[in-house]
Parts: sequence; structure tokens; C-alpha cells
Amino acid sequence: MQETKRYQLTDWLPTTNKEVKIRGWEQLDVILFSGDAYVDHPSFGPAVIGRILESYGLKVAIVPQPSVNDNLQDFEKLGKPRLFFAATGGCMDPMVSNYTASKKRRDKDAYTPNGDKGFRPDYATSVYSKILKEKFPDVPVLIGGIEASLRRVTHYDYWSDKLLPTILETSKADMLVYGMGEQPLREIVELLQKGVPFSSLKNIKQTAVLIDERQEKIPVVNDWEDVTINSHEACLADKKTFASNFKTIEQESNKLKARRIFQEVEGKTLVINPPFPTMTEKEIDGSFDLPFTRLPHPKYNKRGPIPAFEMIKFSINIHRGCFGGCSFCTISAHQGKFIASRSQESVLKEIDKVANMPDFKGYLSDIGGPSANMYQMKGKVQSICDKCVAPSCISPVICSNLDTSHKPLTELYQAVDKHPKIKKSFIGSGIRHDMLVPEFNKNADPKELDAYTEEVMTKHVSGRLKVAPEHTSDPVLKLMRKPSFTYFHKFKERFDRINVKKKLNLQLIPYFISSHPASEVEDMANLAAETKNMGFQLEQVQGFTPTPMTVATVIYYSGYHPYTLKPTKTPKTKKEKEDQHKFFFWYKKENKDWIKNTLNKVGRQDLLKVLLPENNSWQKNKKAKTAKNTFDDAVPFNRRKKKVTRSSSKKRRR
Repeated sequence: MQETKRYQLTDWLPTTNKEVKIRGWEQLDVILFSGDAYVDHPSFGPAVIGRILESYGLKVAIVPQPSVNDNLQDFEKLGKPRLFFAATGGCMDPMVSNYTASKKRRDKDAYTPNGDKGFRPDYATSVYSKILKEKFPDVPVLIGGIEASLRRVTHYDYWSDKLLPTILETSKADMLVYGMGEQPLREIVELLQKGVPFSSLKNIKQTAVLIDERQEKIPVVNDWEDVTINSHEACLADKKTFASNFKTIEQESNKLKARRIFQEVEGKTLVINPPFPTMTEKEIDGSFDLPFTRLPHPKYNKRGPIPAFEMIKFSINIHRGCFGGCSFCTISAHQGKFIASRSQESVLKEIDKVANMPDFKGYLSDIGGPSANMYQMKGKVQSICDKCVAPSCISPVICSNLDTSHKPLTELYQAVDKHPKIKKSFIGSGIRHDMLVPEFNKNADPKELDAYTEEVMTKHVSGRLKVAPEHTSDPVLKLMRKPSFTYFHKFKERFDRINVKKKLNLQLIPYFISSHPASEVEDMANLAAETKNMGFQLEQVQGFTPTPMTVATVIYYSGYHPYTLKPTKTPKTKKEKEDQHKFFFWYKKENKDWIKNTLNKVGRQDLLKVLLPENNSWQKNKKAKTAKNTFDDAVPFNRRKKKVTRSSSKKRRR
């Protein structure tokens, strides 16, 4: 077992001229600009890209959170790179980082020391790229990360409330890498190192470029099929036309043998090349096995902790991708629907490194991924997956070709807990509860599902288990690509049974969304009544936030479902959203009269009797029993007299 390592400044990628000189470098090969503070950790995309480029033998520096409000010296201080500049807005879309769902500026930025705001500009990738192109017009600029990835084609921008063209147009960048960057970067670097000009790199998989056909031709790739979607101008002219594009975009983003997408944009042609195949176990292990310090750069030592780092400091990511395909979620659009899992050996190697950090106390905060329980799951017959165009492998039902065994994950948890320095490992990522219900997950052995559920509840939960039913209305859930709420009832039955059997006294924490497309006020009233009957009193929940590259966002803007092109109603006004949200808080005095009037108006006295009975002794006696929670957690009412404790909460992975 390795000993605690003492790090030197040169163990991080250089961020200043001084640090470059310490390494004895005269010129850099790549300079990366990031909207996040520099945390050298495999959960932070900019650090991963920097380390990947370094592993190819390149001299790489990173400029974290460059100032855009002065003389722009941060963009010039390291000079010109030999190969290219790279720019990313950071681990989150900067608009999500900077603004709430109600478009109010956030008080904190989780990816900045001390949570300080103001260090990341709006639309950061475009801002950085345009500055670089103005100052160094002859140096290629490559953009990537979640912001670039999800804005690679005509998209609705909630914060400006309008359609925007591909970010390649707004940023003036030369190339865009979408999704996970390891595979396309390897090919780009290999070709550049052979002397191929950057301007010739038009047919690299998992990249996008803008081509002016008046000056150059689109390269022919014999084994690729092409598809043309409606132009940006056509999308601007007609919302239904915009909506019709998305079916093609989503399907091609999640196919193993995808077509190349063309779109006309302001006289040029956007070319989105097909994605690479899902990373192999060896490839993803290689990414996580790079020499990360797992720590923020020492330059931040006196500025305060970085909240996002503190949250994942002792967590382990075991896979990428999500086959849920939820209509409001961007994971599959960025990471893909096919799961890339690390080997148990690689996971244990990282845990050994974490266990030897000087301030590690023996507790892992999370062993998970985009969804906690999709590790090692894939198609049983690969040829079936090769032809699949479905955006979800588990909606409306679980694909019969999907191996949903939880045994490899249960064995991984048990292997982790055998580490001599691990006192307890928690599952902080959201668990797909529906996949633990045999009536829904008919592919799996019920005994395996019970074994996993019991393993999690008895050994990996700190008082509360987080799951995400999202809604109770079947029509809304169908649009969300989530299963019927019936399966949440069945899961709760199993949860309660294990809770009693093992004398655990655990809480079940369900998350819900208001104002989602297709959700009516009456649906929210039903949600409030049904969850109240189940013993839940929801404290904090989530309002739907439209983000680029999701079905729900396309519906929100256009009013049409992109797969059926049928009109679909969505709450859009401030009043509509506030009204839906009020039903989460039926127990608050200030909402009672409004709820009473609203339910009487729609003739739902049955729901009124559930939410506001005349002799509301439950409400009168709740007093201080309600468990208060932190950001984005929905906490059930605890009927027991035992004191409710809090564990640190995590932002939902969406």
C-alpha cells in the first residue's frame, strides 16, 4: 500500500509563466482556458483534458478563470501555443452556474474558491474563444466541455429566451469536441504530431466544424452515412421545424454507428461527425489512472475551499454514461447512453490513493456515477445494440437485451469495504429505484436485486436514501421517460420491509420536479396528495430548468413534442410556475387559501379533503418533527420522535 505523497508545485499542470519556467519549457504545445478554478481531480473535466494531453507527451498549461474585465493579460501571459488553444466553460454550463431556474444570479459559484461569484462570465466558452481569436487569429481554437457539447447545434437558450446557432458560430472557434474528449483528442494530437495542418482536420469523429463551401469542400468519408437537418434560419422561422430536428440529433448522438449531421448556418455548413464507440474498460481505466494530485492548485490555499471539490473530495466515479434517457436530462447527450465502466482493479487503485490522503478519516462520500446503479450494465447481444435507435434502454420498459444484474456492483462495494483504511463507503449518487423493483426490472434475478438493496441500506446509507420518482402523474412520467409512480410504491414497500427487518430507521428521500412539460396544476395537486398519504412532507424540490439538448427543453420552447410533433402544453409564465410549486408546500399557512380556492375551482374537493382536512391534527402536531434539509433535497416527514440528523447533501447529477 502506497504512503502519503508530499506534492511539489510541478505535480500540477503549470498555470503561470513562473511555473512553466520551473519545468524548463520554452514554448507550450497547448494552453487550456477554463471557467472553473483548477482542481487536479478526475471529476473535473478541464483537469482530465489537461492530463490526457500531457499523457500524449505535450507541454500543457491551464489558465483557470481568466479575467475578462481588465486588459485581458491572462490571455496573453503564456504566449502562443505550438498546436492550439483550448477553451471550456467548465464542469457546468456557465448559465446554470451563474443563474437559478428563475433567472436570478446565484450568490455562490461552487467551482470557485470560497464559492465567490463573478469569476466566470456568462457564455464563458464563447467569450474566451472570441478573445483568443481576436488576439491570436492564426492560432487554432478548440472548444469542448458541457457548454460546447450541448450547444453544438441550433438550440434554445433559456436565459436569453431565444434560439441560438451552433456555438461554433458564436464563439468563432475552429473545432468543437463534444462528449467525453479522450478519444477525439488522441486522434487530433496524433495527426498534428505527424504534421497534418489543423485546418485539414474536418473528419475526426466526435467533433464538429463549420465549413464555408464557397472556399472549401466537405470531405467525403466513404463508410459514413450523412443526414441533413433543417437550417438554423428555418428553425428561427418556425418552432415546429426546430422541434422536428431534435429526433435526428438525439438518435444520432446515441447510436453506435451514427450518421454525420449537416446543418446550414448563416451561409456555412455545420458538420457534426459521428461519435466514437463507447470507451473500453482499458481506455476508461487509463483516463482515471493518470497522475492526478486530486487536489486544488496550491494557488488557492489562502482563498478558501472550493465547494464542488469539498463535495467530491473523497468520492469515486465508477462509470460514465446513462441509459435512462430522461427527457429533462443532458447526461446521455454528453456522455452517451452506453455505459463505460471502470475495472474493479482501477477503482480499488484510486481508493487506495484516497485512503492515503492526509486528511482522510476513513469515509468515502460516494461510489457512483451519473446513476449509482448502472455499473457494468450493457447489452447481452451486441449486434442488437448496434442497430438500436431508442433514446432510452429502460423506457417505457426495460429492454429485454439489457443485462441489469446488480451483482458486479454489489461485489465492488464489498471489495471496497475490505480496504483496511475504509470505515464506511456511502452511495451519494442517485439510485434508480425502478431498477430494483422486480415487477419493472424483469430481466434481473429478484434475489440479486434484494441483495443489492439490502447491501446499500445496511452499509452504504447515512440515514437517508435518495431516489428520483420525479412526478406521480403517468402522462407526465411517460413524457419524462420515467416509469409509473406505481413502481415507487413497490420500491417503498421493499424499503420499509428491509428498514423494519434490519432495524435501520432510515429515511427515503424522493425528488420531484414541478412545471415540467405536460404537467398541469391538477397533476401537482395529485402529487401533493399522494405523497402526503405516503407520509412525505416535501421541504425543497426542483423547478424544471430548460437546458440545451433535451426533449423537455425543445417542448418548452416550441410547444411540440419532437418525436410526434403533436402540441404539448408547458407551464411557462412566472405565475404558472409559482402555482405548480405551491403544491409542494401545501402545509404552509400562506398557501392554504390559494390551494382551497384552486381545487374548488377545478372541482377536486377529493384532493382538498386529503391536503387540507377540516381536523388537520397531523399538521397541528408536526411541530419540530419536520426534517430540515439542504439544497435541492426533498425530505420526508419523520413520524418518529427520534431526532433527525442531517448529512451533507449533493447537487443532483443532471
